[in-house]
Amino acid sequence: MGSSSSTLRQGLVLLGFILITFCAPAFGAFSLPGSWYAGLSKPSWNPPSWVFGPAWTLLYTLMAVAAWLVWKRGGFGAQKCPLSLYFIQLALNAAWTPVFFGAHQLGAALAVIVALWVFIGLTLLHFWQVSRAAGLLFVPYLAWVSFATALNFTLWRLNPA
Repeated sequence: MGSSSSTLRQGLVLLGFILITFCAPAFGAFSLPGSWYAGLSKPSWNPPSWVFGPAWTLLYTLMAVAAWLVWKRGGFGAQKCPLSLYFIQLALNAAWTPVFFGAHQLGAALAVIVALWVFIGLTLLHFWQVSRAAGLLFVPYLAWVSFATALNFTLWRLNPA
């Protein structure tokens, strides 16, 4: 019975990480791109809108699994630093969309995404020390946010206030 309750607990914690992680994009639901974004000057390498939904769905899932893998190595008590970094980067992730799409503040959004990039890197490094699999699951996220940072910078330069 101990094994099945442990498996159930692990499954519930994984579900919890998935739900908490997907709360980040939920904040952006009130700040949709709309006509403002459509009217911005964009570089030729700006991805089509349909790419973002599937990309972020995959990335949020990988992030949640990575956090769960770290949690499995001793829980919140043993993994306070890496999991704290995880939640900080998740808060920055949640903040970017309302700043960019909601407030239309390209420069402020650039500051948020640079901070996000730093905290993703720190989280990846700390996750890697706990679980290489968790660290590897963060690599696509870091790559995507690196691209998104370059895009945010370019949009800021192409669309001065």
